[in-house]
Amino acid sequence: MFGKRLAELRNKLGISQYELAARMKLSRGQIANYEQGTREPDFNTLIALADFFGVSLDNLLGREWCSTEATNESAYITNLDGSKEELTEEEFEYLKGSLHLLRQYDIQMKKKVNHSAL
Repeated sequence: MFGKRLAELRNKLGISQYELAARMKLSRGQIANYEQGTREPDFNTLIALADFFGVSLDNLLGREWCSTEATNESAYITNLDGSKEELTEEEFEYLKGSLHLLRQYDIQMKKKVNHSAL
């Protein structure tokens, strides 16, 4: 799962394995091995990759801790044990606003990364 997620994040930024390797001070072969699942990075490399892409380690590793879904004008969060808990309207609106801010931040950070590569 990690390799697939790494490739997704790299492609989303529009950079090659060579570019990512250069920015991370790794070899292109290391990046290819990570993406193919033949090798796994150490903890420091995982943290550096998560920081580079602006994602959590769980996100980088392809782990989803919880999900939300809106059904019939109600919003629910799925807990780790699989149980569902209804959100209040205020909680749902807060989460939507937070997600919007996170996405805006992500866009700005990607622009900054792409601009600094020039």
